Amino acid sequence: MTVIDPRTTGQRIKELRRQAEMSQSDLATAMGRSESWVSQVERGVQPVERLSVLQALADALGVSVHDVRPDAAAPEEPDEVPQPVSNDLDGLRVALTGHPALGSLFDEPQDGPAETVADFRSQVEEAWVLAHASSYAALSDKLSALLPKIEAAVRRAPASERAELHALRARAYQVAAASFVRQDEADAAWVAADRALQAAELAGQPLEVVASLFRMAHAFIRQQHTEQAEQAAASAVGVLDPRAESPDCPPQELSLLGAMNLVLAVINAREGKRSATHEHIDRARTIAARLGEDRNDFDTEFGPTNVEIHAVSTAVDLGDAGLALDVAERVNAARLSPERQARFLLDVARAHAQRRHVGDSVAALLKAEQLAQEQIHSHHLARDLIRDLVQLSGHRVPKPLAELAERAAAT
Repeated sequence: MTVIDPRTTGQRIKELRRQAEMSQSDLATAMGRSESWVSQVERGVQPVERLSVLQALADALGVSVHDVRPDAAAPEEPDEVPQPVSNDLDGLRVALTGHPALGSLFDEPQDGPAETVADFRSQVEEAWVLAHASSYAALSDKLSALLPKIEAAVRRAPASERAELHALRARAYQVAAASFVRQDEADAAWVAADRALQAAELAGQPLEVVASLFRMAHAFIRQQHTEQAEQAAASAVGVLDPRAESPDCPPQELSLLGAMNLVLAVINAREGKRSATHEHIDRARTIAARLGEDRNDFDTEFGPTNVEIHAVSTAVDLGDAGLALDVAERVNAARLSPERQARFLLDVARAHAQRRHVGDSVAALLKAEQLAQEQIHSHHLARDLIRDLVQLSGHRVPKPLAELAERAAAT
């Protein structure tokens, strides 16, 4: 197999950019990337392997993929225009629209028996179980019914119950935000995270506020608003870091501090900033070692295992497939949720694809599909990867890959 020097590809991209009379900033804007990323690509520091990224570069430069990288397989013309894939959270998105409990402002009578705080607590826990299992259709039904009820309840409840109801309302919107991010509904995720933030403050629970900021940062990342994502995460780290110096710092605070460092690692990896990425991964490792166990405070699943999963993911984002696969060999994600396990396998598949190991990549994707079918069929990274693997396979697409592409509507 011919190995293409990334410096050669980078020089070609630089020449094509200049021919198009574009600055690095222009190309970065057209790509939805940072100027630093473009600079690193052109210098050969940041390799470009994925066909979907090559295609995006070609589109931004107004050339063909072959012009960007001559050895890349040309994408086949589809026989028909692909139909948009329905989203498992469409119902929840509708439920999120407008005022959450308008009738309660007009003293409309409540339908059915009043639910207790314990009832709401149980339903919020059930929603998080569905989210961790990537059961988004069932989650949509659950939250579509729950959110209006808890919004009405907090407005009618006696003062003694309002703080806990606000906290439960915050957690309910957090699970909505987390799930919207995973299903590429970043605008809805931001709305849900913002409502969670407001509810957490009304509950008088600062750590729930930080947990809501965690969800908001992920929504900004998905929207490619990296400066806002970084501000949300860095503001929390700035407050929690000094508190973590105390030997009596509660584990819940350490979990949130570690989770926010992982957010910053993801942001820096997507900006192509290797040093900063590794600094935040190392900081998260230190915090996880201090905790000494995998936890699930505020449903972040922060702990030693999740840190290594992020080390794999950020290595893939930086184009360091070898490092990603080396770290992956040491990870045992069996104790984490199906969502986390599937995401880990998706990143392993991405690393194999960067090395053009189609069979290994497909095998990892199929394992991930067994764990979290809805996630693999709907996540943008999974569907882009499936398309890349089909293109890498040329006219000899393995049957398991062809069948997966059909199930995920990624053909």
